[in-house]
Amino acid sequence: MLATTSVGAYFYFNGLNKAQNRAYADAAEPPKAFSPAEFRAFKLQEVHPYNHNTSIFRFKLPSDQHVSGLHVASCIITRYPIKKKDGSTGYVIRPYTPTSTEETQGYVEFIIKNYPEGKMSKHIHSLKLGDELEIKGPIPKYNWDQNKVEHVGMIAGGTGITPMLQVIRRVFDDHSEDQKTKITLLFTNQTENDILLREELDAYAKKYPDRFKVVYGLDRPPSGWDGHTGFVTKELIRKHLPAPDKPNSIIFVCGPDPMLAAIAGAKAPDKSQGEIGGILKELGYPQDHLYKF
Repeated sequence: MLATTSVGAYFYFNGLNKAQNRAYADAAEPPKAFSPAEFRAFKLQEVHPYNHNTSIFRFKLPSDQHVSGLHVASCIITRYPIKKKDGSTGYVIRPYTPTSTEETQGYVEFIIKNYPEGKMSKHIHSLKLGDELEIKGPIPKYNWDQNKVEHVGMIAGGTGITPMLQVIRRVFDDHSEDQKTKITLLFTNQTENDILLREELDAYAKKYPDRFKVVYGLDRPPSGWDGHTGFVTKELIRKHLPAPDKPNSIIFVCGPDPMLAAIAGAKAPDKSQGEIGGILKELGYPQDHLYKF
């Protein structure tokens, strides 16, 4: 049986967890649950339905003192075994970014859509409480603490919001050294019901109106929608994000592969950054002002 809660209640309790976790930061460094050298199995502890096709999955760490060990910004890799046609064992492998903070003790959470074509997302949505998922990490991405900038432009689609949230929280949650940083987020989805983490994002926009702005875009907007409609365009980027020649700035992009290719150019076959392409190249953004999650 699944543990359920409303979205509002989830963010209320998540806020309490964040406050408690900040208090732990002054204590001795807690043990880290994940390993970048090996896959380890973690039990599913709770599932919180979020919307029509998305749930929040909480996996238990080895003890209440353990943390994930994922510094901002990084991700993990999940896997589960499958039988190949020749009888050998293969694996379905998929990266995810947690929505719990790096200081969270005792558990790690992921917000995951149940994509019909997604083998891993379907597998995770089929898990029952107590089932295990193999996780490896952290896989370092953009090291914010070593590469801070004054203005961040973010373009996210669907669950591509999760690495953006890591950075947003790092900048705005009790990190006084980041007080000058501004963030502008373009966040696109198919419908209004598909917008993930909206309550938290809107709370940041309300609390930091001079430093954080979020622009929502929908493919299929409801009647009376006052946000952007359709794909991310050159005009939308020009209007809201730091210009290509703005010093001390960067553009982060994360979303489905077709979206990434259209906006920033595809990643290289080995999943490294690859050359800049798409709309951002047409607008004249330099390679070193872009990071693809």
